[in-house]
Amino acid sequence: MFKLAKFANSALLVGATFLVVGSVCAQNSSARFPGIGRDATPAEVAAWDIDVRPDFKGLPKGSGSVEKGQQLWEAKCSVCHGTFGESNEIFTPIIGGTTADDIKTGRVASLSDRKQPQRTTIMKVATVSSLWDYIYRAMPWNAPRSLTPDDTFALVAYLLSMAEVVPDDFVLSNANIAEVQKRMPNRNGMTLKHGMWSAKGAPDVHATACMNNCVQFVQIGSELPDYARNAHGNIAEQNRQYGPFRGSDSTKPPLTKLPGASGEGLVHASETHAVSKGPSAMFKSENCSACHAMNAKLVGPSVVDIAAKYQGQSGALDKLMAKVKNGGSGVWGQIPMPAQSQLSDEDRKALVTWVLSGGK
Repeated sequence: MFKLAKFANSALLVGATFLVVGSVCAQNSSARFPGIGRDATPAEVAAWDIDVRPDFKGLPKGSGSVEKGQQLWEAKCSVCHGTFGESNEIFTPIIGGTTADDIKTGRVASLSDRKQPQRTTIMKVATVSSLWDYIYRAMPWNAPRSLTPDDTFALVAYLLSMAEVVPDDFVLSNANIAEVQKRMPNRNGMTLKHGMWSAKGAPDVHATACMNNCVQFVQIGSELPDYARNAHGNIAEQNRQYGPFRGSDSTKPPLTKLPGASGEGLVHASETHAVSKGPSAMFKSENCSACHAMNAKLVGPSVVDIAAKYQGQSGALDKLMAKVKNGGSGVWGQIPMPAQSQLSDEDRKALVTWVLSGGK
């Protein structure tokens, strides 16, 4: 007992010593380097401290109706997610795949149904706080942190009404959000008995090691079930940041073997640009292909659509060169195009000329 007490007192003394030394060092540092660094103000701390926990600690006071949420959704969100949260053009759908029985049980049955073509957000998310927190801190895409707490309550209410978690005339608030949590379709779909949720928790996998009758050779592979091959549309028409192709044609049967088995052609876009300075290579290396496909709309219009819009217009080359250099939005929608000011005028002209030709 004496040794423990002595050790505890020593620990307290060491801790106090560190506090004193740290304070002295901070004062000396401030004296030696005046004007460098300062304490964060309460307002600055509050601007960062916005996370909302599953127990709703950190949730600000406020409220918002489904009706108000629908207005905000159509103005700020539907361009990417569709009017009813069903769009699959840019992001995975938010709404769909849940039933009234799921709301009763708290487990989404279609998550284990191999016939379910796609997993939506509302199927997977277990806590309504996750929806609130993410929308408040990150949405809309082109103007994160522009939503007020009341706006966020309204948008979450609208999403939950589309999933039939709350009625169409519902007003969501900090006072009733805990009751809404009890109706989340997959509220029981998250296990908390593991170390990632609690430092004292046990892993959620309890396996018994087996070292008997082991096979001599193990071949690791993967496959895409037939029902899921085209779940997200034809990936050949979507952006792929790596490899020589935009993606395989998922409407066709799988390949028997990969092209370039020896590794040729598996070059990152930036490496391709280093080999060739052509406009099609720049289109990939400068990440234009992240938003623009050749023949299909992604985040922005396709190359073919851009060429058709400006065909025969005088001054189109100079106009689009300035647009590429400075960025902007409003012509094809509200999602902004970032500025590409790092390109030289010569490269910018070659790239825009190539786009105006339809990629020819």
